[in-house]
Amino acid sequence: MTDIAISAEGLGKRYRLGQAQDPYGRLSEVLAGTLRTPFRRRSERAHGADFWALRDVAFEIPAGAAVGIIGRNGAGKSTLLKILSRITWPTTGSATLHGRIASLLEVGTGFHPELSGTENVYLSGAVLGMRRAEIRRNFDEIVEFSGIDPKFLDTPVKRYSSGMQVRLGFAVAAHLESEILLIDEVLAVGDLEFQKRCLGKMDEVTSSGRTILFVSHQLPMIASLCSSCLLMEGGRLVAEGPTSEVIHRYQSGVGANAASVDFPNEASRPGDGIASLLAAWVENAAGERQFEYSLMEPVRLCVKYRVHERLEVTPQPVLHVTDSAGNYVFVTNPHDWGDDRANGPGDYLASVEIPGHFLNDGMYSVGVALNHFKSAIQTAFFERGTLSFNIVDRIDENEVRAVSRWGGRIPGVVRPLFSWQVEEEAR
Repeated sequence: MTDIAISAEGLGKRYRLGQAQDPYGRLSEVLAGTLRTPFRRRSERAHGADFWALRDVAFEIPAGAAVGIIGRNGAGKSTLLKILSRITWPTTGSATLHGRIASLLEVGTGFHPELSGTENVYLSGAVLGMRRAEIRRNFDEIVEFSGIDPKFLDTPVKRYSSGMQVRLGFAVAAHLESEILLIDEVLAVGDLEFQKRCLGKMDEVTSSGRTILFVSHQLPMIASLCSSCLLMEGGRLVAEGPTSEVIHRYQSGVGANAASVDFPNEASRPGDGIASLLAAWVENAAGERQFEYSLMEPVRLCVKYRVHERLEVTPQPVLHVTDSAGNYVFVTNPHDWGDDRANGPGDYLASVEIPGHFLNDGMYSVGVALNHFKSAIQTAFFERGTLSFNIVDRIDENEVRAVSRWGGRIPGVVRPLFSWQVEEEAR
């Protein structure tokens, strides 16, 4: 079998605006278009502009790789997965896939409201390409994974809550057995507990050696699950490579949640007239600004701000660090800030260093704030999620760490090095 699981060459997809010209559209889309046709104006039926959802897309994905696809809405990500899933046909170019394909493009595909939960498990599985024996073999695991009480399985799905339907739909899709898995923004489903279960299942899939192509706007999830990434923009592939580098390029392009942010124009600077934010960034011990850091190295957070008038009490910069799930990791500010220091008009640079081997591997966001005490405690600015950085556990740096011996990501937000003592007691 070839080492390349998915290859695309010159892929392009053209749509005719105002007209339904795709012969491979979904049945619901064809019927809806037919019903709308008599009500369209003559000029609308006769004329339409060409829109290229994809243009000259080419890439190769090795077998067993987990690859993310990111980009703004309308960048062509879902169109690409539809072509690879054979839901629609490309206008130009070709795509080759080696192995059985499973697509998680719409959770709940094939569900019928009048049928019971059990019947819909079999129906949805068949629509997704599962054999009946495969569904029967995985039935108990599907039900357990969905978290739905078995007593509701004989109840028509129309009486399920929307959350129950989504959970059962994802549970079916998650148990597809295939060499290639295509996923389009379906992991952000259900409640928080079920989302964690979905992430655990995806971790299991990525470690099983299957090839995964994953579209999502949840960048921390992409960073956690995928080793490499594709960046789509305007229907074109504009970047590909290691996930951290591609995510950093994307974040810098949208001007938010990057490893560095600057406010060169005074009119656009966050602030209340007493103090304003000039810049903020993340850097390593050598002063180099970057997005990705080794678990073993320190990370320095820097804030540059301007005080416009003399204050009796020194303003305090405050940093709010959260993990990829939005949970607070810590809030830090200078605890020894003197009242006679840095309280006059001028530009100031404040920094704090997070020691190496303190944060666990994963993506973190930083909110930047400044408090002052002119009349009462006031916040000059608070930019939530202004910065982001990624901690990576590189096993080759220290082979005796637990992750290299036991495999998998060690749970927890922090991962400090404590001093342990192990002694043999006399019998």
